[in-house]
Amino acid sequence: MTTAFIFPGQGSQAVGMGKTLVEAFPVAKAVFDEVDAALSQKLSTLMWDGPSEELTLTANAQPALMAVSLAVIRVLEAEAGLSLQRDAAFVAGHSLGEYSALAAAGTFSITDAARLLRIRGDAMQKAVPAGEGAMAALLGAELDLARAIAADAAQGQVCQVANDNGGGQVVLSGAKAAIDRAIALSAERGVKRAMLLPVSAPFHCALMQPAADAMREALAEVSMQAPCVPVMANVGAAPLSDPEAIRASLVAQVTGTVRWRECVLAMTEAGVTDFIEVGSGKVLAGLVKRIATGVTPISVGTADDIASYKTRNG
Repeated sequence: MTTAFIFPGQGSQAVGMGKTLVEAFPVAKAVFDEVDAALSQKLSTLMWDGPSEELTLTANAQPALMAVSLAVIRVLEAEAGLSLQRDAAFVAGHSLGEYSALAAAGTFSITDAARLLRIRGDAMQKAVPAGEGAMAALLGAELDLARAIAADAAQGQVCQVANDNGGGQVVLSGAKAAIDRAIALSAERGVKRAMLLPVSAPFHCALMQPAADAMREALAEVSMQAPCVPVMANVGAAPLSDPEAIRASLVAQVTGTVRWRECVLAMTEAGVTDFIEVGSGKVLAGLVKRIATGVTPISVGTADDIASYKTRNG
């Protein structure tokens, strides 16, 4: 059994996430306290009590999802004897989840991860005026078809693949008019379903360049160590361990495609059989199931999940 620990991205947030962990494990509370202190905000109260609309704001959702993932890791370390260095072949995260993966593997502290994600969320939100950008999910489309649709829909505007999620799910991002054209073209070209996503900005496309510039500055100020296990990076779909390469990859990720399908396949080709999704929700476990055969994906995000993990790995 070779294991990868994977960390969810935006969209997996839900009011109440992490609450059962805090009620059961003091080590989880310490993580949320650290994030609250780093941001000078009671983010944990927002996570547990809502309102949902405020939690969904990019600047809140990104550090909040990281906090849950790191709380789970700390509990697994304390209660189940987890050592990523010993027990994992890779870590990987979907978009902001890459920061969670890197914090879990010791590349930077939880405090630095929280502050970086607050900067990232704010910068991504401000990069494009409201209403000028959009994202659309193409369901039942493989990457080559999605790229062709994006190229034909662009007509001089930005329209590109933001996420290759696998299982025939590709997300496009760009100017609102170009995304509308892509949705219309998708229907003509046999895509099963194409729909606008309820997002506040067009992530992972060239319109995010101002946010990439902000992250280059922010990451340059942060101390980074080599991760205790390689991170399978979103933009290269290849393992990284060198801090400077990781820094450059995180900057490129803001405007680049999240190559999640290729990341999962690269890990399975390297022998990974078990994928442990760490944090809120079960989105990544579902994607892994659709991408790879003969693997076991499980999700660990609640106190009950911790108990199941301990039984499974006892």
